Amino acid sequence: MVLKKKDIRALTKEQLREFFKSHGEHAFRGNQVYEWLWQKSAHSFDDMTNISKETRTKLEEQFVINHIKVDQLQRSSDGTIKNAVRLHDELVVESVLIPSKERTTACVSSQVGCSLDCKFCATARLKKMRNLNPDEIYDQVVAINNESELYFNRPLSNIVFMGMGEPLMNYNNVLKAIEKITSPEGLGMSPKRITVSTSGVPKMIRKLADEEVKFKLAVSLHSAIEEVRTSIMPFNATFNL
Repeated sequence: MVLKKKDIRALTKEQLREFFKSHGEHAFRGNQVYEWLWQKSAHSFDDMTNISKETRTKLEEQFVINHIKVDQLQRSSDGTIKNAVRLHDELVVESVLIPSKERTTACVSSQVGCSLDCKFCATARLKKMRNLNPDEIYDQVVAINNESELYFNRPLSNIVFMGMGEPLMNYNNVLKAIEKITSPEGLGMSPKRITVSTSGVPKMIRKLADEEVKFKLAVSLHSAIEEVRTSIMPFNATFNL
């Protein structure tokens, strides 16, 4: 029986350090690999040039590095770039780079499909298939940052969670992704430049308040009239304004 390899990016830095110690190597190798995975976005173990070939082979035998793939890229006349992003299990989500005079903004997805059934949203027709994990969210930001530098010669300045899915229904993974995005060991982006958009999930909004998060929260109203909002957002019948 062939054992399925684990995605190495599921390991914390401390777990990587312990892995190397348990295999008779210096713990600091874990720090080096962690840097390659997150700050340098290595796509293969062979990219890790300060790690010995023997060690890279050991890693390859036990782990994989799952990455998203930009399957299709469309550019509009105003410079907006729309990506079809293929995940490691072949499911597809969308991400968008929105340029303006002062900034470049990444619009990222948090779920494959969505369960809220909003009448105006194309994602609702897909229904929810699964949550994105933190790495898949993080990778969307990395890919869009690369596009921003390639096409506009400047790094990404802002992130909005307004793509596919309801971010607060993937609460833990979204927060883990933001933690990585804002960490000096990740992309080092200020949380003040990140906005999470929600249709309005009261329990999760209260939880965000309790955790005193630093990023911004936007509530998508679409209508301030209860009857109209319920007609286009059935979710509102349970959690109204």
